[in-house]
Amino acid sequence: MSARLYSYYRSSAAYRVRIALNLKGLRAEIVPVHLRHGEQRGEAYRALNPAGLVPWFTDGTVALAQSLAIIEYLEEAHPAPALLPAGLANRAYAREIAHIIACDIHPIGNLRVLDKLSADHGATPEARAAWNRHWMAAGFGAIEARLEQTAGAFAVGDAPGLADLCIVPQLYNARRFGLDLSPYPRLAAVEAAARALPAFIKAAPEHQPDFEEGP
Repeated sequence: MSARLYSYYRSSAAYRVRIALNLKGLRAEIVPVHLRHGEQRGEAYRALNPAGLVPWFTDGTVALAQSLAIIEYLEEAHPAPALLPAGLANRAYAREIAHIIACDIHPIGNLRVLDKLSADHGATPEARAAWNRHWMAAGFGAIEARLEQTAGAFAVGDAPGLADLCIVPQLYNARRFGLDLSPYPRLAAVEAAARALPAFIKAAPEHQPDFEEGP
């Protein structure tokens, strides 16, 4: 596979795709795009991805934005090992968990939204963090309830997949913003099981070429 993933080490959306690639044993060149330096808004990057976000993924003539679209592409192009569990209901549960994170929690807590809160409403760093904690807690409560029904060793059954690769980056963000995770023991157990796997270890922010120490 000749592929490139435009990524930022701390982007939870790019983190999801890195895990998916690793779970499937696929190689992709990681091309860092430094969000804090504004590289995503530069002409060169916007010429590739007009949305000015990460991830951006290329595979030959295919070029895709949006982490879940990229992951679905990888799943269909390389069906084994599967990222979705067996059974119609279980596949829907895995997608539900992924969508709570990728559609409900993540979009209103990403960098451009937080910057807009500061620019237009004077949000301080602590106010930004509190905003993120509020929305993460709302989503995590729903996921914790679902995991009571679906969790085995991982979020939906006993194999890692779509739900887990969304959960792990979002809990990474939760710790960054100081969210108390004690109300979510099932989420914590799923995360611990996933983070022990090589595919998740390799994808972690601290193992990326653009990793930087600091908040």
